[in-house]
Amino acid sequence: MKTVNHWIGGKTVEGASGNWGPVTDPATGAVTTQVALASPDEVEAAVAAAKAAYATWGTSSLAQRTGVLFQYRALLDAHRDDLAALITAEHGKVHADALGEVARGLEIVELACGITTQLKGELSTEVSGRVDVSSIRQPLGVVAGITPFNFPAMVPMWMFPLAVACGNTFVLKPSEKDPSAANLLAELASQAGLPDGVLNVVHGDKVAVDSLLAHPDVAAVSFVGSTPIARHIHATASANGKRVQALGGAKNHMLVLPDADLDAAADAAVSAAYGSAGERCMAISAVVAVGAIGDELVAKIRERAEKITIGPGNDPTSEMGPLITRAHRDKVATYVTGAAAQGADVVLDGTGHTVEGFEDGHWIGLSLLDKVSTDSDAYRDEIFGPVLVVLRADTYEQGVNLINASPFGNGTAIFTRDGGAARRFQLEVQAGMVGVNVPIPVPVGYHSFGGWKDSLFGDHHIYGNDGVHFYTRGKVVTTRWPDPSDTPAGVDLGFPRNN
Repeated sequence: MKTVNHWIGGKTVEGASGNWGPVTDPATGAVTTQVALASPDEVEAAVAAAKAAYATWGTSSLAQRTGVLFQYRALLDAHRDDLAALITAEHGKVHADALGEVARGLEIVELACGITTQLKGELSTEVSGRVDVSSIRQPLGVVAGITPFNFPAMVPMWMFPLAVACGNTFVLKPSEKDPSAANLLAELASQAGLPDGVLNVVHGDKVAVDSLLAHPDVAAVSFVGSTPIARHIHATASANGKRVQALGGAKNHMLVLPDADLDAAADAAVSAAYGSAGERCMAISAVVAVGAIGDELVAKIRERAEKITIGPGNDPTSEMGPLITRAHRDKVATYVTGAAAQGADVVLDGTGHTVEGFEDGHWIGLSLLDKVSTDSDAYRDEIFGPVLVVLRADTYEQGVNLINASPFGNGTAIFTRDGGAARRFQLEVQAGMVGVNVPIPVPVGYHSFGGWKDSLFGDHHIYGNDGVHFYTRGKVVTTRWPDPSDTPAGVDLGFPRNN
């Protein structure tokens, strides 16, 4: 059986805690790998390696940092298929989807390659007699990232490339459900010339997480995951004096107005709801149909959903793979099996789906629930699976009010031909990311990703300008260099004057 160990100080370090977690191939249900689960002592070793590396990396030149990152980008590009294969083997998503994940992570590496412009300071001269004021940004020190199972390569790449480009060192705690991609990311960074200890990977469960949250040498924590855990991460790390960005869950709505192109809206709904088997925080999980278009829209969504091919992620004909674990598959199924009792019309029930030859895999088919009420479990909870719910609204105002009443505010979309309605929506809707005829409005790398309300805890979004600001802190320097001809100014106990 394959074993995944830690990566500390530029080399593989065997797990010493005696605790191991199982890693399953979701397509077969078989345990293929064991992953080391770190003890507090092993977390301490990773943080110590990062702290030692910061002594030189934190004062390294921008030219050195970007030189490594350019080499890293080239290596990642050459190993796209290797990373995607690891993702498919442990997460289950189809190979094309895994390649897309790697590509979106590479965007942030490319952003980090241009960090020189992001770290430029500001200078004001002669604010007073021979006085200049400058603003600079400096790294924090050792920072940590705690990442989810659904994007085992992309989300880590949303964090550590910017962090190390800014001069920090990094300890990554990836999901123990699909850990191999994180190790390959670290190994390639080492091959690119990243000094030992700048990037460390420590695997584990809650023990490792809590050790990072409490460690006095960890200056900041980045997290992506569910809302309850995001809330815990934010509260605990903040109480320990750390800077925190904690991205939580979502219930992303797509508002479809009566004038929308219904074929385009149906295509978008199926793509956004069922891509990655619904295991993504930017999935469209709720469609709000306005006016009389509901029946026609649901029929079009059903027609498309029934044609999706489900199978192993390494089969080129598969469009959707299995769910990450059997327990998660069974939980997702309960939202469908209990929907009718809570008033929904079950248009498609995918809970009985199996794949021939892979009967022990974590399979579930596409499910579509219509006329769902806002007090039902299928609407209130983040299902994180291929279940799309449809709600009805009589007017635009009713639809927006429904969306804004949700405790989540991650992403949302509107489908319409009316520019005025779209403009009004983007200003009125309470969400951090908005798509206009775009179902999954994930920003490009040089804009920042993040939601509102219970979808984000902390002040900073991830990557983009917010990411740079999160991984640095500002300092203002006021300087006076007297001219040799100046006479002594003498003592003045008054407040400094700008003249």
